[in-house]
This record gives sequence, C-alpha cells and structure tokens, in this order.
Amino acid sequence: MENQFNQKVIFPNETNEEQTKETESQESEQKYRRIFEDSIDGLILWDNEHRFVDVNIAAERMIGLPKKKLIGQRVYDPSTPLEGKKQEILKHIDQLLNEGQTASTITFETEDGNKLYFEYTSQLDIVGGVNITIFKDVTDKVVMQEQLRKSDTLNVIGELAAGIAHEIRNPMTALKGFIQLLESSITKEHSLYYQVITTELQRIDSIINEFLILAKPQTISFQEKDLNQIMKETVDLLSAQAVLYNVQFVTDYDDRLPLIYCEPNQLKKVFINLIKNAIEVMPSGGNITITTKKIRKQQIQIIIKDEGCGISKEKIKKLGEPFYTTKDRGTGLGLMVSYRIIDEHNGTINVKSEEGMGTIFYINLPVNKLHPIV
Repeated sequence: MENQFNQKVIFPNETNEEQTKETESQESEQKYRRIFEDSIDGLILWDNEHRFVDVNIAAERMIGLPKKKLIGQRVYDPSTPLEGKKQEILKHIDQLLNEGQTASTITFETEDGNKLYFEYTSQLDIVGGVNITIFKDVTDKVVMQEQLRKSDTLNVIGELAAGIAHEIRNPMTALKGFIQLLESSITKEHSLYYQVITTELQRIDSIINEFLILAKPQTISFQEKDLNQIMKETVDLLSAQAVLYNVQFVTDYDDRLPLIYCEPNQLKKVFINLIKNAIEVMPSGGNITITTKKIRKQQIQIIIKDEGCGISKEKIKKLGEPFYTTKDRGTGLGLMVSYRIIDEHNGTINVKSEEGMGTIFYINLPVNKLHPIV
C-alpha cells in the first residue's frame, strides 16, 4: 500500500506538456538544420582537433567533396583541397584562439589558371567544443574591383598615350621621309648605320601604334572565324624567328572547336605578343607548346606554354600593368594591349608560372561575345 502512495502520479495535462516540449524541440532542431543546410554561404563546424564535424551543402560545393568524405578529416588533411593551405589555416586558428573570432581570405588556383577568392570568418566554441567557420565566395567582387582599377588606369594612360603618340608621330613622319630620300646616297661602309636607323624607326612606329590602341577604342568588326586557323597563321608567321632561337613549336589543336565570334586580326596580335615573348625568354632554345580546346559549352581555351626561366609571383601580379616589362628592351605595352583586346572579347587571361619551370598563359574566350566569361 505504501509503495502505491510513493509512485508518481502522472496527470494528463503534464503528459501533454512534455509531448509539446518534445515536438517544439524537434521543430526547432529541424528549423535550424534547414537554415544550416540552405545557407548560401559555406558553413563548416569543426572541433578542437581541427576535424570536420559537419558541413552544409554550400561548403560541400566550395570544397569540392561530399560531406561523408570530409567528416572526421582534419581540415588540412592531404585528402582535402585545403591541404596546400595548411600554414594559412593554422595561422587563422592561432588568431582565433587569441581573439575568439577572426576573419581571413584564401585564394585557390584552378587547373585552367583561374583564381577563386574566399573570405572566411570563424567563431570559437559556439557550443560544446565545436567551432564554426563561414565561407563566402568573393571571386566576382575581387575580379570586378581589379577590372575597375585597371580600367581607371587604362583611361588615364590612354589620355596620356594619345597626346604622346600624336606629338611623336609628326616629327617621325618627317624623319622617315628624309631617311628614305638619303637611301640612294648611302655608301657601302655606312649601309649598316642606315639599317640600324630604319629598324629603330620601325620600332618607334610600332610603339606609337600600341599607344594609339590604348588611347582610343578601335573600330572592331566581329565575325565568325576558325580559331585554329588564326593560331596556325600566327605560328607560320613566327616560325622564322623561332628557328633563330632554336625553338620548336609543339601544337595540339582540337579539330572539333566551334567557330568563334571574334576580330581575327586583334586575336592574332595577342597570339603574336605572347608567342614572341615566349620565344625571347628561351635564348638557349626549347619547346613552346600551344593547345586549343573546348572547356565548357560556350568557352574555348588557348594555352601557350614555354620552357623559359619562369616569373616570380610578385612579378605575375604586375603583368599587364602600364609600362611593366620583364624584358630589357620591352615597353610593357604589348601585354597591356593584349589584355585589353581579350577584355573586349569578353574573355580572360590567366598566368601560371614557377621560377625555373617556365610560364603558361591561359586565354579563355566565349564562343559568342554575347556570353561573357564570369
């Protein structure tokens, strides 16, 4: 009888309250799980041993691996794409331990030379020894800022170039005219001097033309063309120079490329600039490998690879900037003009290089100019 009195009596309304609380708890958990999974930013939960605890769908997409392959792995393990960023991640974690919250940026380079930029913010110990990192893809923002910076620079340089080019062109015309008049009276012992003068005048004229291209937009007539044919004509044009430098061309053209909507003479100018540069950085000879291929439904990629001395990361950042060159007698205008032409075709140029290992230029072009590369 006493045991009966000691038993807890459960009233109906108390049972309903517990069931309601349990239901509310389940609904709350489902709601936060849905917010976690559907966030447009990448969300990563990781423990104090730097191991993945959970990732959402956006993080799976950014990292490039499914959740089941990530959970339990350290964030910088060899089996994850973050392996090469171990030192950057450890530095970020050190800052997090000192401050409780920190933000950093990280850059990845894809196989085709494109760069992806991410901002990530971490919060320490959000619950029970679990930390959170929020990833945001800011590639479009960074690319746009860089394009605006270059555009502003080009506008200033263009105005300056127009004035300089016109001021130089007038006396240049007179010089060329008088030199041609003197040609018949040049003696044999002075013929070498005459050749040097005419060659250097031609070089100045070429620089003036590049100035004028920067100074104002050219009238461009876009038409459907065979990119492989444009490249073959360029290679044929530079074959004699390649022989002088003991350079061989290795070509791999994709015969299934669609016709591309472009200005062929402008593209040829870009290819000439890049291939001439490649030849000149190999004084001891070597191979220049030229590849064309279709990489996406509406994109074509041209790869120009040399076996030169390579370019440091610091110098790569400056390529295409006004008057920056790695050559003794260069002006830096050739690459600058090339970048502008590819930009007018709604394409991109990316450079991958390692000192002592050569340089690779990746040119990505849309098949149709109306479909820009983003």
